[in-house]
Amino acid sequence: MSDSNPEENQAPDLKTPPMGNAVSEGADNSISDRFTEVMGTVNQTLGKIDWSQMGKYGKAVGIIAVVIVAQVIIKVVIDTINFFPVVPGLLELLGVVVLGQWSWQNLSTSEKRNTVFERVQNLRKEYLG
Repeated sequence: MSDSNPEENQAPDLKTPPMGNAVSEGADNSISDRFTEVMGTVNQTLGKIDWSQMGKYGKAVGIIAVVIVAQVIIKVVIDTINFFPVVPGLLELLGVVVLGQWSWQNLSTSEKRNTVFERVQNLRKEYLG
């Protein structure tokens, strides 16, 4: 496309670092020494940890991992259900019917409303103090 020479396109006075086998042995020793030093520090730090307490942390991490996996699976199932055009509307209708039925059974008289209110108050006292 152009008649320019690749050597002309290089920036002047820039030195590139050696690569591959051209790296000096001193640099390899420096990296090896630094790695040994870092690993020694990591080993000292790990030696200070009370490993008898790690069981409960492992259980907590396991429970969190299971919850995350369950949420991902639930999301995939719900997304699959929502993919079908008729199903979301039917589920909404089902929710309205169930809510109406529950309301009719539990809120139709003042006595039933007071019973529901007392149950809610007892649950609040039990769980919230």
